[in-house]
Order: sequence, then structure tokens, then C-alpha cells
Amino acid sequence: MAVAFTFPGQGSQTVGMGKDLADAFPEAAAVFAEVDEALGEKLSDIIWTGPEDQLTLTANAQPALMAVSIAALRVMQARGLDLKSKVAYVAGHSLGEYSALCAAGTFTLSDTARLLRIRGNAMQAAVPAGEGAMAAIIGLDHADVEAVCVEASPLGACQIANDNGGGQLVISGLKPAVEQAASLASQKGAKRALLLPVSAPFHSTLMAPAAEAMREALASVPRQDPVVPLVANVRAAPVTSAETIVDLLVEQVTGQVRWRETVSWFAQNDVTTLYEIGAGKVLTGLARRIDKNVTGTAVNTPADIEAVLAALA
Repeated sequence: MAVAFTFPGQGSQTVGMGKDLADAFPEAAAVFAEVDEALGEKLSDIIWTGPEDQLTLTANAQPALMAVSIAALRVMQARGLDLKSKVAYVAGHSLGEYSALCAAGTFTLSDTARLLRIRGNAMQAAVPAGEGAMAAIIGLDHADVEAVCVEASPLGACQIANDNGGGQLVISGLKPAVEQAASLASQKGAKRALLLPVSAPFHSTLMAPAAEAMREALASVPRQDPVVPLVANVRAAPVTSAETIVDLLVEQVTGQVRWRETVSWFAQNDVTTLYEIGAGKVLTGLARRIDKNVTGTAVNTPADIEAVLAALA
């Protein structure tokens, strides 16, 4: 039975995250210092003391969450964890895919921080504020949600952005179309159809300018093949080529995060233990709902790290 490391996405951030790791472990403190230097500002101050509205900004939340994930990983590595021999795959939810790739050695920590700052700014700038929207649809299957998106599309772009599993899908696009699709989903029997408090319509075709910005940014960044395969968001299948991964990261900006299929792929390929490295426990909760044969464990405190090292010894 194999192990995978997963890395959380936007929404898992909380003020103060990672502070206990930085206080307890010099390897973790060094990660935050390197991210600060790469960005030319004290992002760590915002991570640890807020204010929350500054941490929540896409351009801050994305590198911040990555920093917390890599801080936890570096602590484990300093205590003897060898990723290649102990972990079969890595995967991350949206921005978490960059954390996974940093963990697997495809990008350096400094380059990953800069890429995520570019990504956050580009995604925010792609659509004027108030024109886009996202909505969570609970209790309908993928085909029904796809159908309501198509039905609402005369009002503008509307598509599935995240298939999170456990009956939760997120749609994204122009606000009138998303509102119409959410209404149609309720009429079709969705348990909930809720507009989300997000600043832009992520993972939709409206993010095309951000995809081009990432194509340009990624073109100039050194990359290595990951030391363990990445199960990519847009494929829900493992990838080992750095060049292919870069193409998929561009595709991911406008494409669907296929998380339900990712966890199902793990289950079908004897990966029964998922360790969620970094802030929160969103992916851990989703894993249980997607496949009962998969065990998720959140790893974000010194005690969590000790438990994982013991389990993987």
C-alpha cells in the first residue's frame, strides 16, 4: 500500500499558520525567510499576524500556503524523510500543485514563490472585479452540473472549475451565467447552490489572460523532472516530464481541477494513505468522502510531523 503527499489550495489559509513550525524548527524558519527574500517583502508578517484581508488576497494567499507546506516538508526531510523512497506520488489542489512540484524538486522554493505571486496577480487582473463569479453546487452529479452550465451559457462563460468530490462541484464564469446555473441546479434538486465569496472566476475560460501570463513566466524558469510523479489536476493521472508539467500548469489556469478523479486514481492504484502537507485539513476531509478505502491525515503541527515520521520509518 503506497503513500502520496497532497498539498492544499486557496481557502485553507489562516492567520498564524506555520508559526509554530518556524518557532520550533530552524528549517521551517529558513523557508519563510527565503520566500520573503524571493518576493522582496515580509510575507511572513502577513502570514503570522495578518490582517486577514491581506492574507486572503490571491497574490498573498498562494505563496503563503506554499510556504507553510514546504516548511513542514523541510522539517520532515531534515529528520530523515527521503521523499523518493517513502512517497509514491505528489498532488496538489490548484495552487497546491505548485507546492507539490516544489516538494518534488521541479522548481526551487524561490522560483515557486515568484511564480505563485505572478499567478495570483494575473488571475486577479484577468477579469474586472464584479464581472465574474463562482458557486458551489452540492448534491448533484458531474453530468447534471455540466448540463446546467451548458444551459446557462447563453448568458456567458460558465463551466465546472473544481470537481472536489463528495458531491461538491464548483462552477465558474461570468456572474449572470453562474447565477443562472446555480438557480437551475437548485431546480434540478441540488441540496445547495451557493455563490462563493471569491474575487475572480478561477479555472474558467475567462482566465485566459492569466494562462498566457503563466506561459510566459514558466518559459523562463529552470525546471527538473519531479523525483516522484505528479498526479496532475487537469489529467488526474501521473506525469513525470517537467516539460509536460509546465504545459499542464498553463492549462490548469483555465481548466478543471479534477480532485475527485485524482483521489479515485490513488485508490485504484493502491495508494491508500494521503498525507495533506500544510495548512488546514480540507483535502483530508474530501478524501474520506471520495473513497472510504483512502485514509487522509493532515500534517501541519510539530506533533503531526512526529507522527508521520514514525509511520513512515
